[in-house]
Amino acid sequence: MPTIPGPAYRIHTQRLVIRCWNPADAPLLSLAIEQSREHLLTFMPWAADEPKDLQQRIELLRNFRANFDLGKNFVLGVFNREETAVLGGTGLHPRGAEGGLEIGYWIHKDHINQGLATEISAALTKVAIEINGAKRVEIHMDPHNLASAAVPRKLGYLYEATLRKRLLDSQGLPRDEMVWTLFAEDYPNSPSASAEIEAFDAAGRKII
Repeated sequence: MPTIPGPAYRIHTQRLVIRCWNPADAPLLSLAIEQSREHLLTFMPWAADEPKDLQQRIELLRNFRANFDLGKNFVLGVFNREETAVLGGTGLHPRGAEGGLEIGYWIHKDHINQGLATEISAALTKVAIEINGAKRVEIHMDPHNLASAAVPRKLGYLYEATLRKRLLDSQGLPRDEMVWTLFAEDYPNSPSASAEIEAFDAAGRKII
């Protein structure tokens, strides 16, 4: 376990900055969602509630930050290294049985098919197990989202099940959910264990 305890508020990968949202990020996030909404609607039900006005976005990010600070839910923004553009969103979500964290992600339409989802998920897998001490990490997705399903497969996750009619799509209709899992004991031999990242706490101190 790291000398400096988590959570990780900021993560650097080869191409990305993944960090806790701040209210000041609202304009950049709104622009990214506006540009990607049609793309997101297929697999991201929350996109049906877009667009939001600036004040609504600020309040949403304040809520994300509050829950992050309280250790309830770790929602993160994905930025280019200069932090001048939002390339997507991700997070570590405490769901299911105790000791588990679920990785979620979405990518800006102009940056799909560039391996960013794999880079993000590898980094968050490492953070979840090495910093948060998760016993297992899960990735869930719509079975029709073949590009997304390739991500956990590349990272050594085990396909466990496709749960029928467990979630609602952007039309409010039931949809299936595919579940992939990586247990902590299998992590050392997974590609995520060798991911080259830097992670920092709320005070900017390097954790790993």
